[in-house]
Amino acid sequence: MKPLTLLSALTGLALPLAASAVQLFSNTGTTSGWSNSQTEASGTIQQVTNVYKEGPSALKMTQTYVPGYTGLYHSEVHAYNAYVQGQMRFYGFWFRLSENWEFTPNQGFNIAQFIAQFPGSCDAWAPTTMVWIRGNQLYTRYKYGSICSPTTVTSNPLATVTAGVWHKIVIQANWQTTNAGYLKLWYDGVKVYEEDDTPTTVNENNPFQFRVGLYANTWNNGNYVPGSQTFKQIWFDEIAFGTVFADADPDQW
Repeated sequence: MKPLTLLSALTGLALPLAASAVQLFSNTGTTSGWSNSQTEASGTIQQVTNVYKEGPSALKMTQTYVPGYTGLYHSEVHAYNAYVQGQMRFYGFWFRLSENWEFTPNQGFNIAQFIAQFPGSCDAWAPTTMVWIRGNQLYTRYKYGSICSPTTVTSNPLATVTAGVWHKIVIQANWQTTNAGYLKLWYDGVKVYEEDDTPTTVNENNPFQFRVGLYANTWNNGNYVPGSQTFKQIWFDEIAFGTVFADADPDQW
C-alpha cells in the first residue's frame, strides 16, 4: 500500500469541498442554452457581436412603448430550476444600458427576477426577489409569507448606474421561509446589500426560474411614460448561477 503523505491527506480532505462547488447554469451572451425566452409588445431579444463584455457576443434586449397597448413589456430569457426552498445559491451577470439611456426618477425597469408559476392561485405567475433600476439608482427586494398575502421588503437605493458602462451584479441568497435566510448583493465588486436572519421566499415550495432582461414594468397596463424616451436597450453577458461565489461571478469563469 502506498504510504499516506501529508499532501495526499490534504488532497483527500479537499475533495468533498471541490465536489460541492457546482456551476448549475452559465451562458456567454447567446440566445441558445436557455430554458425559454419571452417578448411582449414590440420587445426584441438578439444575440449581437458589436457590443459585448467578454465576447464574442452578448444579449441585447429592447422595448418600445406602444400607445394604446394595455399589456406587459417583457424581453427576458429564462433559466429554470434556479431555486427551491432550503437551497443557497449564487447568481451573477453583466449588464449595460445604452449610452443615451434617459434616467427619469419615476420610471422603473426590472433587469433580473426570480419567478414561479402558481396554477390555480390568486396569481398564476409571481416573482419574489427582483433587481431593478429606478431613475439612475439600483434596487432589490425579497418577499416571504403566503403568495396571496406576502410581505415584501424593498431596499433603499443601493448604487448609481451609469449609462454606456458594463456593470456587474452578484447575488447570494439562502432561500428560507424562516429566519435562517439571508440575501446579499454585490455591485461592481462591492457588497451594497445584506439582509440576514430573515425569511427570503414564499411558503409555497414551487420551483423558481431566474430571468434576466428588460422588463419595463412601469409601462404595464397602458401607464403613461414620463420623459421623452420610449425606446430602451440593455445588453447582458456572462450570466450564471451555482453553489459558490466563483460559479456566478463573471470575472471568475
